Amino acid sequence: MSGAPTVPAGAGGPWLSLCREVAGDIHHALAELPTRAEREQPAGRGQGGDDTVAIDIAAERAMERRLEALHATGVDLVLVSEELGERVFGERPAWRVVVDPIDGSVNAKRLIPFFALSVAVATGPAMGDIVFGYVHDFGSGEEWVAERGKGAWLDGLPLDCAGPKEEIELLSLEATLTEYVAARVEAFRDLAPRLRIMGSLALSLCQLAAGRVDAVVSLRPIRSVDIAAAQLLVRERGLSIELPDAGPLDEAPLDVTARSRVVAGRTPGDCARLARALLL
Repeated sequence: MSGAPTVPAGAGGPWLSLCREVAGDIHHALAELPTRAEREQPAGRGQGGDDTVAIDIAAERAMERRLEALHATGVDLVLVSEELGERVFGERPAWRVVVDPIDGSVNAKRLIPFFALSVAVATGPAMGDIVFGYVHDFGSGEEWVAERGKGAWLDGLPLDCAGPKEEIELLSLEATLTEYVAARVEAFRDLAPRLRIMGSLALSLCQLAAGRVDAVVSLRPIRSVDIAAAQLLVRERGLSIELPDAGPLDEAPLDVTARSRVVAGRTPGDCARLARALLL
């Protein structure tokens, strides 16, 4: 199967099956690490620059094992992961699989049920090459899926509910060390009467796609692995997402280097207002 890739068919394509298998593997790993002490045992530092703990490594290895099995069937690919960096499977990789095995790892290790597996599949090295996105919420069990040009699904059903409100009521802030919130929150006073800080950027973008929040802002630069899958859900819903510190979103490299903060909302106008507040 090396060579020209085939885009997964609808919401039931082969990538969805693989992602579901990985999610099941990670559920098993979580059950084997049930306590905070077990989950947050130090395990070095990931290629993305964050401290790595036991639950990160367990989730990463689950993804690697599934991709090794896929490669054994003849599929060449490149894995891009927050902990590992890059790993090439084969000589002619047709796919780039961008993974955050545990998005919201602080929540995961502290036993707060709001963290996710995030997987994006691309045919090239940039964000605009992503053709499939998958986010699995380990707290609620919700499964978010998007395919470029074909739509978005929540738990197997088309994601066609009401979108964000025209006027921003609920603004979700992410990448939220206290110092970042203290430095920026005043700038959003006139934009949004209510804030939410939930601890997973991928899931916050999914909440935007479902109209549960009205806008999302990352207060510090993020990596492509943090948004690769969820940005496709946002865009397939006809919503807007931008990188105010970098160039066009479609040109963002699919790697583990942090480059820009993120703003997302109902319209490009909403993103422009959020970016102005963020950059004050």
